[in-house]
Amino acid sequence: MKIYRAGAIGDTGHADAEGNYLGFDMGHGLHLPYQFLPNVEMVAVADPDAAARERGMRDTGAQRSYADYRDMLAKERLDVVSVCSRQAVRHEAMILAAVEAGCHVFVDKPFTTDLASADRIVAACDRRGVKLAIAYQSRYIEPFLTAQAMVKRGEIGRLLSMHGRVKEDHRGGGEDVICCGVHITDVMRMFAGDPEWVFGTVTQNGRPVTLADAHEPADRNGLVAGDASDAMYGFADGVVGYLTSVRNQHLRGERWGITLVGTEATLSLRFFNDNCSMSKLKISRSAQVPEEGGDFVVLDIAPEPVPPGSPALDTGYPPARGNRQAVWDLLKAAEEGREPLASGRDGRWSLEMALGIYASHLAGKRLTLPLAERRHPLGETVHARERQVA
Repeated sequence: MKIYRAGAIGDTGHADAEGNYLGFDMGHGLHLPYQFLPNVEMVAVADPDAAARERGMRDTGAQRSYADYRDMLAKERLDVVSVCSRQAVRHEAMILAAVEAGCHVFVDKPFTTDLASADRIVAACDRRGVKLAIAYQSRYIEPFLTAQAMVKRGEIGRLLSMHGRVKEDHRGGGEDVICCGVHITDVMRMFAGDPEWVFGTVTQNGRPVTLADAHEPADRNGLVAGDASDAMYGFADGVVGYLTSVRNQHLRGERWGITLVGTEATLSLRFFNDNCSMSKLKISRSAQVPEEGGDFVVLDIAPEPVPPGSPALDTGYPPARGNRQAVWDLLKAAEEGREPLASGRDGRWSLEMALGIYASHLAGKRLTLPLAERRHPLGETVHARERQVA
């Protein structure tokens, strides 16, 4: 069995868009999935902050640490690297450096800030023959896998529509969509394939946003705008998807998830329950129209099998489970010569669906997907400078 040499790139010490110092920045635990896998050796971590490097080594059991990730890539001959930073403006330089070093890459979402950047990353991976996996945990864990299989088997009849909501917290609107809504747009593609068009509206205090409203959020994931965002997507066979985020609606209860309406039943999935533990899949076969609810029953679904050598605790917190499943699948994809279940192309599509909301809103019409314009719809950011200095 091949032993994969793994590393992780952290990003502690950089300020957010508001100038605040960022604490330990290994993203959503993307430095941890390599633990317990039987054919992985955690070799090194890189982070500009000395305390973060020490913590990263302690967390992962890594043998060495580096202040500069480029030094790590040059010296360690790694096979796979996690790009952990939560700031998407930093991702492209890190991913491309890892790709040029011949490493497969596991990266946090959103994996970059605009479609031109996404195109460059995907092309670089193809050119170097390496695999890129995105941290979309829903691609790997139950009950999302069961829901996908049920839809494919026709157990809810013909799929008619999908209704997604994002977290709708203080980031509600544009920032929420680019940060967390990309999970929902990716899940829509799990169930309905690639979208054919998008129609979107974005408002701030009830008025349509303009380019003057564009700003960079604290988590530097590219330009955003608006405190309310609504999108409608068209898929094959007449399936329609809806995505909504309205600021501070989380005060009314858990929002983040998707509802799948079929001709014979309705499925409901939320990413986490109240304690951020295992997601639940509910089904209603009520004859009521979906907007009026129905008698939903929670389906009893066993967790997905854990990767070899992984502890039973993987059946707990969904991101930890999903991240380890994603890395295991990434390594198998490399061996089998296939794309990961959540590939760079999937990451590009989810980003395209999110940015398409702005593009459609500003154009005032429905737009065909993929988008012809690959630049960010809200304009240029500091991304170009980040690519030079990251």
